[in-house]
Amino acid sequence: MASDGSMANVNGRETVSLNGEPVVKRPRESVAQDSSLRIPKEPQNKVTVVLGAQWGDEGKGKVVDLLAMDADIVCRCQGGNNAGHTVVVDSVEYDFHLLPSGVLNKKAVSFIGNGVVIHLPGLFEEAEKNLRKGKGLQGWEERLKISDRAHIVFNFHQAVDGIQEQQRQQQEGKNLGTTKKGIGPAYSSKAARNGLRVCDLVSDFKVFEDKFRMLAEHFLTMYPNLNVDIDSELEQLKAYAERLRPLVTDGVYFMHKALTGPSKKILVEGANAALLDIDFGTYPFVTSSNCTVGGVCTGLGVPPSYVGRVYGVVKAYTTRVGVGAFPTEQDNEIGELLQSKGREFGVTTGRKRRCGWLDLILVRYAHMVNGFSAIALTKLDILDTLPEIKVGVAYKVDGQPLPSFPGSLFPLKVSLTFCLFPVLSLCESNPQQMLTLVSFLTTVTFPFGHIGFTRSKLYSVVVLFVLTWCLCWRLCHTGSQLFIDVDRPLIS
Repeated sequence: MASDGSMANVNGRETVSLNGEPVVKRPRESVAQDSSLRIPKEPQNKVTVVLGAQWGDEGKGKVVDLLAMDADIVCRCQGGNNAGHTVVVDSVEYDFHLLPSGVLNKKAVSFIGNGVVIHLPGLFEEAEKNLRKGKGLQGWEERLKISDRAHIVFNFHQAVDGIQEQQRQQQEGKNLGTTKKGIGPAYSSKAARNGLRVCDLVSDFKVFEDKFRMLAEHFLTMYPNLNVDIDSELEQLKAYAERLRPLVTDGVYFMHKALTGPSKKILVEGANAALLDIDFGTYPFVTSSNCTVGGVCTGLGVPPSYVGRVYGVVKAYTTRVGVGAFPTEQDNEIGELLQSKGREFGVTTGRKRRCGWLDLILVRYAHMVNGFSAIALTKLDILDTLPEIKVGVAYKVDGQPLPSFPGSLFPLKVSLTFCLFPVLSLCESNPQQMLTLVSFLTTVTFPFGHIGFTRSKLYSVVVLFVLTWCLCWRLCHTGSQLFIDVDRPLIS
């Protein structure tokens, strides 16, 4: 039993004082005053995020290019040179894998965050290749910043990636369809805590060399047939360190200053897409990073309260590179037509993309995870020569609809419910037919505020912006904001 004075009655319960003194309740006024000091101010600068809502290749590069024209900072937050974005400027086609697409904006700073894994030969080769194409990349090193905490992809990571794919094929008869760019093994090194970062390379090179040799030996022990020229790669890395050093910055402090300093428009360019996310994608046929909105926070050091509008990019049909579940795939003449007319070849690998109908179950699932502010719909005109258009609207198992996208499709015998549309002419010359389809998509998902065509046509639809805005606003019951907002700029 506690001694007298060591307990107090608070809300009808005895509460023991730590020092034996009576518990003294603080006045309500002081509590209110203290709590007011803890209320955070609304962030002045928030990041605008562009993410893929399917399996990638939705046209994110075009949307980013459109927004980047007005941005002060354009960021990459995850992935590596397994991503591929194509941007056409002044009739010149640029291909980006590691560099943010916004690097073409000479007034913006491009930032590669800590969540990205960087293959240095690939980075500099990519820049040199695009420099030969046109003037858009001139002076790129002066406007690129790289986080000191980003991990490095080494040549032996790429070799290991290829060996692992061969082993999967031999053991299971099915590989993952990776790009063999070393992304998975590099993220594995990061998770195993024996990876090497940019800050290691640009610091004491002797210390870096020792760690590099240990890491290489680790992989040689696991894969005896691995061919690694350690001395040659170290010599190459030492040269890259000198080119890299002026670009390296404290990424966390860089983003903190950008977010809390003078007004800036900050754009984040997602790589890959929601259904390739390591946690939320169609595992195991996914990438090795978080390509959903959470990857913005962990891959850049951005607090969640600083994430503003999140735009999902959706292709008017569905494509996928490599193996893995694809419920709406059309392995027939329709798929071949979509593939040829849409020029569906991977930017990174050159592989043909598998093609099928638009799957709104996937899009709704991506919205659940990312909370999209609006959707940008791309390549709608590719459908205009088809006799009919189908849109997947529900999965069923044993005749019963599934309430959401399942964690694994393989154990389930999934059947699809489609909505059928008659012949449509979806080009700029016939906006009413196009809006018939868009209005349906709006009612079953949320507003589509941007409509895009193929690279050979204007992807900003002049008159249709206003028509689509009015239609989507009238049909929307979700409270989501439109991509084209007449009252404020695209990037806050």
